[in-house]
Amino acid sequence: EAHLVESGGSLVQPGGSLRLSCAASGFTFEKYDMSWVRRAPGKGPEWISGIDRSSEAYYADSVKNRFSISRDNANNRVYLQMNNLVPEDTAIYYCAGRYHIGTFVAGRDQADYHYRGQGTQVTVSS
Repeated sequence: EAHLVESGGSLVQPGGSLRLSCAASGFTFEKYDMSWVRRAPGKGPEWISGIDRSSEAYYADSVKNRFSISRDNANNRVYLQMNNLVPEDTAIYYCAGRYHIGTFVAGRDQADYHYRGQGTQVTVSS
């Protein structure tokens, strides 16, 4: 059975940093494009970052130059380094995987992915 388990969410002050981690199991991780999708209170899901099978990274404008995604295929993990956090980054952050060959797809909905984790809460507040 496939699983994605996120960790690293926390309460952090504006301007602070966090590193989210997502541990994958039960599927051939290296063959999947991986993304981070977040859902802020009262809002719809927002795709924010992804990394494809060849480790090319993609970012939404809202997080570009602040967040950095990476993957470790040897340990079946994907990471999201978040710097210069602002209150608008407050959300539940989900890790999601999609088996796909070809152009990277930046999906925001759970139906866009084969697997998605349960999420980790990030709160940015003073």
